[in-house]
Amino acid sequence: MAMRPILWRAGAAMVFCVAMAEAEGQARVVARFADFAAGGPWEMWCPRMEIAPVFRVDAGAGRAGGSCLAIEAGPSPAAFGVWRTEVHRITPGRAYRFTAWSRTERVANPVRSVSARLDWRKADGSQARPPDYALESGAEGGWTRLQHVTTAPEGAASVRIELGLQWAPGGRVFWDDITLDELAAMPRRIVRVMTVFHRPQGTKSPAESVEQFCRLVEDAGGARPDVVCLPEGITLVGTGRSYLEASERVPVPTTRRLGELARRVNAYVCAGILEREGAVIYNTAVLVDRKGRLTGKYRKTHLPREEVEGGLTPGDAYPVFDTDFGRVGLMICWDVQFPEPARALAAQGAELLLLPIWGGSETLVKARAIENHVYLVSSSYDMKTFVVDPAGQVRAEATASEPVVVAELDLNARIIQPWLGDMKARTWKERRTDLPVP
Repeated sequence: MAMRPILWRAGAAMVFCVAMAEAEGQARVVARFADFAAGGPWEMWCPRMEIAPVFRVDAGAGRAGGSCLAIEAGPSPAAFGVWRTEVHRITPGRAYRFTAWSRTERVANPVRSVSARLDWRKADGSQARPPDYALESGAEGGWTRLQHVTTAPEGAASVRIELGLQWAPGGRVFWDDITLDELAAMPRRIVRVMTVFHRPQGTKSPAESVEQFCRLVEDAGGARPDVVCLPEGITLVGTGRSYLEASERVPVPTTRRLGELARRVNAYVCAGILEREGAVIYNTAVLVDRKGRLTGKYRKTHLPREEVEGGLTPGDAYPVFDTDFGRVGLMICWDVQFPEPARALAAQGAELLLLPIWGGSETLVKARAIENHVYLVSSSYDMKTFVVDPAGQVRAEATASEPVVVAELDLNARIIQPWLGDMKARTWKERRTDLPVP
């Protein structure tokens, strides 16, 4: 049985502008709640009275010293409740930006226990689509900003703003500065990804194999890629050499040639090589920026038996790299067999995973994209070379007849799954990162 809502009447101290919008650049303020001393159109809700937390307006605890909404869990591990209000005059298909600021005390896992959601509603009160979660997007003065940008679903007439606390015995959360803006358009962040399906045969040296890949990309340079993904072991394939014989020190000589390629096509370039450091040989993926500089490298963490017996050593870190279009993570071949590498990269904010791979399971490649809600680009010899979106759909595929393809991706696009909603935010809110995994 739902808790009986307690409503306050709106007061002069709170700005609530639905009919009367103010301009903020290209944004129109739809609703803003900043000081709760005089009350407002908020109600308290929880699914069962016996697990209701304590709700209150806390004077002097707000970001600027004013009042704010507060929820205190008490001793029960089951305590769960939300402050909520409903904003009307929503236009389907329009872009909206929701922002809320929270501060916690004695909450062990704020990502799991603190939630800010948008629940879109039709004119008849039914749900237009599953709720959207706002994720952490910054911090200031002990307060955390949660933000979400999305498009109002078809049929939406209003949206419920829900600010909650759950499963945090002894903890409490404060809410302030809650805003809903209508944007002129959904912001886009376009990246053009290029991938290559090619297998050199009978080359005389690593340099010759590398050159074949570079010429393919240079010949397709008019496609204007932002990032190019080449396969695993481009210094090994086709040469007939051993891991040791194909290995080299980084950053030269292969990264120098990849740097020339990157400058010529004005794109980031990722490729797999064999890296030697003293007596140690790694299966490594390098990332070179548009100016030909080595941005970083990733050493394959999961080695198959064949590579172990060939004398390779695994890496022990999952670095991510900031580019001028977004955050990128690198994986190599056998890594895709296991969930941990992709999860570790996505958990650090990687939006695009580049996968130089010899061959493997196409199903698992799609699974890694789906379960982490990221784009994934593979470049291979013995499996499909393709670009997969967060829903597991193939956006482009390179083949023997078309060895170089480009896909245009919008990293800001919201992929809404039927019955589930926007899984990018939902995945990270509902995943149990607090539980140890054996």
